[in-house]
This record gives sequence, structure tokens and C-alpha cells, in this order.
Amino acid sequence: MDIGEQEALLQSNWDESVEKFEDLNLKKDLLRGIFGCGFVHPSVIQQKGILPIIKGRDVIAQAQSGSGKTATFTIGILQSINPEELKIQAMILVPTRELADQINSVTQSIGKFLGLKIHLCIGGTNVGNDKKILQEGVHIIVGTPGRVLDMMKRDFLVPSFLRTLVLDEADEMLSKGFVEEINNIMKLIPSDCQICLFSATMPPEVIKMTESIMNDPAKILVNNEDLTLKGIKQFFIQCATDDVKFDNMIEIFSCMEIVQCMIYVNTREKAELLAQKMKDKGFVCSCVHGKMPAEQRNTIMAEFRSGSSRILISTDLLARGIDVHPVGLVINFDLPMKKEEYIHRVGRTGRNGRRGIAINLISKLEAKHLMEIEQHYSTQISKLPEDLSEVSNN
Repeated sequence: MDIGEQEALLQSNWDESVEKFEDLNLKKDLLRGIFGCGFVHPSVIQQKGILPIIKGRDVIAQAQSGSGKTATFTIGILQSINPEELKIQAMILVPTRELADQINSVTQSIGKFLGLKIHLCIGGTNVGNDKKILQEGVHIIVGTPGRVLDMMKRDFLVPSFLRTLVLDEADEMLSKGFVEEINNIMKLIPSDCQICLFSATMPPEVIKMTESIMNDPAKILVNNEDLTLKGIKQFFIQCATDDVKFDNMIEIFSCMEIVQCMIYVNTREKAELLAQKMKDKGFVCSCVHGKMPAEQRNTIMAEFRSGSSRILISTDLLARGIDVHPVGLVINFDLPMKKEEYIHRVGRTGRNGRRGIAINLISKLEAKHLMEIEQHYSTQISKLPEDLSEVSNN
């Protein structure tokens, strides 16, 4: 794909927007839910992104982490559901159970006055319970591709009346790990189903892939240089080895007052090793990765959200979409292997206009990759000052 073709794919073609939620002519009970959740004015993506969903257009939307994209597709879906028809009318698919659980909570909260049945359909839960609920009837499914496809194949989840399919974190959903399952799901849904893709990063090759499954989509896209890391102070420390990285990280914790912190590594083995080393040093910390049982992952996330655990070590399982408000610091113990993941990781801090700090512990081999990340996002990642009071989050 040449540069000209890439630029053409990344061109937005949707400019219509609203300034207030009231301008969307939403159901009164939906507006009650929106305002009841604390929304006052629509964010930039909500101003533009809700309209084409309500109008039935296919949508490709790129929205910054923490910008309100979940509420964008949730409001669009909730407006379009017919509560009298107890059939699956909308489905939201995401890459992880944690993100599905979070989106389910948002959908339930915003739609609380609409009388809809919304079901969370994810792996690691009782299949018999899924079967029972699906056979009783639901309006909206929020789930992960593996479990949803399994329910479809067993004829427990019948998509004959499906009107809208949303893929959140769409670039991840159309990558090698999920694309086969997504393709199989696509074969089972109605051919005229509305398709909506949302993500903070939308590479041109992903948009190219969608040409065969989407019909003249409304595109709401931003350039890489407009993917703002504003409000997030970014630093790096050059480290010779992982042991030096660890020592520097302990020094950071001893010198900075941190409410909550996420530490990212690239493998589950390193996540577990790092967690044990920190516990040996007297730190209370948690570790989460994709090979853990669902119940254990849920417990760890609940502890982190409540603040009983202040440090969470994770693989890229939790790089996307997870919103824990007090996270003020993200540490990349390993740089992400894909530069697109960088903004997802550091986006766990500085959400919804809050300030945050990202510190990258880099080996000599990672220095070039850090420069590529800087260039990709047109951002500046500075050397961490020796006086850590200079990086205060105030």
C-alpha cells in the first residue's frame, strides 16, 4: 500500500456534529440515564460519533483513550433498540473480559431507565447460565469473540434480528489473535447489519481490511500527530539490565507520592517475577495476565479499582480501555512491541482531562524503538530528572 493510498484511507468524511445531548432527539429515558451518569456536555467524539450510529450508517471512529468513545457507541445503540422486541438487536465485541465487564456496566448505567435486557457474554463463566439467559431473551450482548461465537454455534445466541455490531478496540479485534473468530461471527449475522468500529488507533491496513465487510462507512479519524498525549508527562530512564530497571523503579516509588500505578511488561512470566520481587521488597502489588482464571482476574481488578491494591503489574491485556480514575503513573518496564500500543498503555493515566505521568525504563536495544514512538506520535519523551519533585503531578 503506497503513501497516497494510506492517506486516502485515513481521510475523515463525516463532519456533522451536535453541541448538546438534547440536540440528538434522544428518548427521554435515555437522556435521564446520560445525565444520571454525570455526563453534562458531549465530548468531541460524542458530538460527531453518536449521530451516524443513530442514522444507521456503518462507522469507523478513532477516539483518544479516555475521550468517551464507550458512551458514544453505547448511546447510539440504546437509542436504536426497540424494547418491545425481546431479540438480540445489538452486539458489542471487545478483546478482553475486563473491558467487556466495564462496557457492560456503562451500558447498564446509561440505559437503566429503558427497561432493556443486557447480557455480559464472556469466557470463564458458566455456559449453562449463558444458555438460560439467552433463551429467555435479551436486547443487547456485550462480550468477547470466543464465547459469543461458541454460543452462536450452539444456537443459543441467534443473531437473526441483529441490527448493529460494534467492535471496540477494532485494530486489536481485526489482528491475528481474533480475526478468524470475527470472520466466523460475520458469516452468521445478517448481511445488512450495521458495523461500527472504534479504537484509539486505526492503522490504514485495518481500514483496508474492512472494505469487504462495511458499506460506505462514516469515517471519523485523526492523524497520528493529532493523537494527543497532552496532559501526560513522559519520561525515560536508560537502564543496562532488567535489574537496573527494577532498582530505578524502586527509587521512583520511594521518591514520589503515588496514589495508583500500572506497570507494563511484555510477558506473563515477567509480570509474575516482577510482582514477586516487589512483594519481597515490601510493596503491596497485584499482577494480572491473560492466563489467569476469570475469577482471579475479577478479584484483582476489583481490588485495584477500590484502591486496596495500589500497584498493578500487567501485560497488554489491560493496555486498552480500562478506566481506573486514580491512576496517576504508568511505568513501561518493557516498551510495547508495537508502537500503536504505547498510546493505549500511557492512556491509562491522564484520562478525561486529568494529568498523568508515564515513565519508560529502556534498555540500549529499546532506545531506537522509543525514538520511533516519539516520531509516530510527534511527542517528546524527556530524560527523567534526578530531582523527582520536578515531575510532580500537581
